[in-house]
Amino acid sequence: MDTIEISTKSRCEFVNITRMVETSLGESKIKSGIGVIFCPHTTAGLTINECWDPDVIHDTLHWLEKSIPKNMTKFLHGEGNSDSHIKTGLFGNSSHVIVEDGKIILGQWQGIFLCEFDGPRTRKVHVQWVGK
Repeated sequence: MDTIEISTKSRCEFVNITRMVETSLGESKIKSGIGVIFCPHTTAGLTINECWDPDVIHDTLHWLEKSIPKNMTKFLHGEGNSDSHIKTGLFGNSSHVIVEDGKIILGQWQGIFLCEFDGPRTRKVHVQWVGK
């Protein structure tokens, strides 16, 4: 298992970790198989989404903030980050990728993102490769 560390810069942001995951795959020597990418945090998650047009990420973050604002008055959790937990629950904390010919199979415009919802922080993402 590999562990990737990411230092986020904002409270809410998406960090493209595709290259870091690809580096992990290269070091594994796996040519065909699957990868499990896991984020062990309750206020950060993972997604595979468009990485070509930054407006997609901007629009997603804007929608999340409007739909689940930080200062919603009905939150009971006393730490002030209930919105972060909810957003992470919507995105999830794991993704899976297929590996063929030593490369991650993604769509033309897809990238792998760490979704930070309670930063800035240092986050960990674990990657496990299974295959031959």
